[in-house]
Amino acid sequence: MSARVHVAGVGMIPFTKPGRSSTYSEMGEHAARLALADAGVEYSLVEQAYVGYVYGDSTSGQAALYGLGQTGIPIINVNNNCSTGSSALWLAHQAVASGAVECALALGFEQMVPGALAAVYTDRPGPMSRLDQARFELQGNDEQAPMAAQFFGGAGEAYVDEFGIDPAVFAQISVKARKHAAHNPNAVFRDAVTVEEVLGSPRIYGPLTRLQCCPPTCGAAAAVICSAEFARAHGLSADVVIAAQSLTTDFATTFEARDMRKVIGYDMSAIAAKEVYEAAGIGPEDIRVVELHDCFTTNEFLTYESLGLTPAGTAEKFVLDGDNTYGGRVVTNPSGGLLSKGHPLGATGLAQCAELVWQLRGQAGARQVGGVDLALQHNLGLGGACVVTLYQKVDLR
Repeated sequence: MSARVHVAGVGMIPFTKPGRSSTYSEMGEHAARLALADAGVEYSLVEQAYVGYVYGDSTSGQAALYGLGQTGIPIINVNNNCSTGSSALWLAHQAVASGAVECALALGFEQMVPGALAAVYTDRPGPMSRLDQARFELQGNDEQAPMAAQFFGGAGEAYVDEFGIDPAVFAQISVKARKHAAHNPNAVFRDAVTVEEVLGSPRIYGPLTRLQCCPPTCGAAAAVICSAEFARAHGLSADVVIAAQSLTTDFATTFEARDMRKVIGYDMSAIAAKEVYEAAGIGPEDIRVVELHDCFTTNEFLTYESLGLTPAGTAEKFVLDGDNTYGGRVVTNPSGGLLSKGHPLGATGLAQCAELVWQLRGQAGARQVGGVDLALQHNLGLGGACVVTLYQKVDLR
């Protein structure tokens, strides 16, 4: 039996372009302080901390949290590519749900450099080598295109080939992202764009243009996780719980199906979502707000189907009907998503968490989705890992 786990507090600093941020340790400390203040909890009450980042030296988590004090608690550093922040959250959730601790902190940050993601170590086999080989066998390699764009652009091409859709529909996702971000002070890119501007921006790979690719940014976000008993004992107003959560890694189909959609983690997403729905006793039709991993427009498009928000082969209609935004069936990425906030890898999953907690509390301002008591989060990393989390607002009276 696992105990009910509450999200007692969340914090996020505004994301910024590389070269304009504070140091990673300063950003991490700031976000952690915001989450603790939001919860009304002193750092001395935190029993474990899980700190996620991708580009950083070992024990960077300690460097960030030591600014809050040196309490001797376990601080575990986490690296799971783009799903790092949610992986830290998954570990904190697991620690509290198991009864190992009453209060845990999940923190994610990234101090990134300009330009596309690239390998740091070139003197050893890369962890993406198996995925790279699968991609090369299916579509070759473009020396001029960023690696990630080749993966996700190729997946979009595979969908176009099967269903015969107009790839221009992907551009509408960028337009929607900017409309949502206009109301988010934490987003970097808040100016409106048109479909014509998106399609007219430089082509990157396949159907992807520059304005359909999330840029690297710097930032940090955090969440305080606690048990119901801890919340009661400390008088916390913790009315958001993690109703269900799943972390999956690649299945054999990633490599055996010979489909770029599978290579970029479609099955990881679909199975994680299925596990979450079954654990919570709900279906995708019950979801009205989602923060999902829109590293590229094509991935958001594919994720509509992998999460079951719309049946296979119908994502184009889902977009054209406006079912992915306010006034439609499910508001996707009310924060503006990665396309508008940018993607500081270690922080992204916890920034998604913060947005959904604010939505469930009714604290999202002009971004607020009305009448929601369930919220779904999807955070994907190639290599691979996917975390799907369901949050629920509960009555603590």
